[in-house]
Amino acid sequence: MASCLRFQPLCQLLLLILWPLFISASIVTHLPGFHGGPLPFHMETGYVDVDEVQFFYYFIESEGNPAQDPLFLWLTGGPGCSSFCGLFLQIGPLNFRSVKYNGSLPTLVYNPFSWTKVSNMIFLDSPVGTGFSFSNTPEAYVDGDVTSSIRVSKFLRMWLIDHPQFLSNPLYLGGDSYAGKVVPFITYLISEGIESGVQPLLNLKGYVIGNPSTGEVIDFNARVPHAHNMGIISDEIYKSTTISCEGEDYTNPTTVLCAEKLQVVQKYFDEINTQHILEPKCPRASPKSKNLSEGRRSLEDEHGKFIVPPDVPPLECRSYTYYLGYIWANNVDVRDALHILKGTVPEWIRCNDTLQYAYDIPSSVKYHHKLTSRGYRALVYSGDHDLVIPHIGTQTWIRSLNYSIVDDWRSWFSSGEVAGYTRTYANNLTFATIKGGGHTVQENKIREGLTMLKRWFSYKPL
Repeated sequence: MASCLRFQPLCQLLLLILWPLFISASIVTHLPGFHGGPLPFHMETGYVDVDEVQFFYYFIESEGNPAQDPLFLWLTGGPGCSSFCGLFLQIGPLNFRSVKYNGSLPTLVYNPFSWTKVSNMIFLDSPVGTGFSFSNTPEAYVDGDVTSSIRVSKFLRMWLIDHPQFLSNPLYLGGDSYAGKVVPFITYLISEGIESGVQPLLNLKGYVIGNPSTGEVIDFNARVPHAHNMGIISDEIYKSTTISCEGEDYTNPTTVLCAEKLQVVQKYFDEINTQHILEPKCPRASPKSKNLSEGRRSLEDEHGKFIVPPDVPPLECRSYTYYLGYIWANNVDVRDALHILKGTVPEWIRCNDTLQYAYDIPSSVKYHHKLTSRGYRALVYSGDHDLVIPHIGTQTWIRSLNYSIVDDWRSWFSSGEVAGYTRTYANNLTFATIKGGGHTVQENKIREGLTMLKRWFSYKPL
């Protein structure tokens, strides 16, 4: 349907007539587990039909000035991790209260540092098979970087036609981890549509990515020097590894000597939580999903009992809230409140790691260059205690763009304390670290994250 937008005005008239067939939206005023009465913000959930995929989304209207604040589409990484993570575990207005599960429904509490304080946010379950997004056609589950990105760009255009009051708002796209790889490509697709005059014209301003993957070797090769910098491996191990593996892809070494050195390094990695090296190493808090062709595990629906429940992490683990989220999202009353179509996703899981997914964008770096060269803004941020996508690797590919430095390396502050370090480049590219942050910065540095975003959206220096 999106291609129809090129033919005006008859095709657009037909599109508007048929629009209810492709979008269903429902207002959510109360959520089980939130005991503060009606939600203190405007929430909408719904489905958008794109190429036989029913994309499920959560929309939170800005708690500031909805008419003027940016519209911000957020994707969670994986690929295959639900945007539920962003909404209820990271940057949304409700978070789970981390207390020991006693058999009752987990409790939600208000998050005063939600990114919805400064933006209208769409949290999208993408690619298909993620969260509550589904398809009735098995072929639609064969997906990848390119296909999913095209679908997301179509979703956004369709959603905005259905919500025309947000067409004039500044538009940003964002995501973290693996989503940081596809967000620049999706943004590029939208910019191409703007260049070619596709209607309606979107008010695209830029994108935001956290601890982002790019597909470049440096993303993972940076783990070794970062581990050395953080005192995880010794000088001797670091030197012998870099000498033995010079020019190698550390994830796929071609020499026996390099592979042996990396096995030694990996032993140290296996002992710690690589997503945040200061936090305890905790068990997985999501059940391992089956192949989509086999179907997901079923639930004892009316009782909320799980046939194969996930492992229960220790209460002190951050992943304990993931466990609570699993219980909450699979509750019948919760699904009714969220207006989930019955029979579509028997079991919600936080991250589906069995997607039929093609990693067919080798590198997203060229899209960073294309976008920023066109004048679109970019904010790239990293938690400095992340060993999955270390900040030193991110800084390396940013330097490869060969942009001049506008504002050199300096501290930035939140609540009077150093929150991290930042550097601004030409072409509206800002890089920032968040001190003490891990792979998903927003989970443990929520105040600092909001401070960073609020300043950047306002075109102010961090």
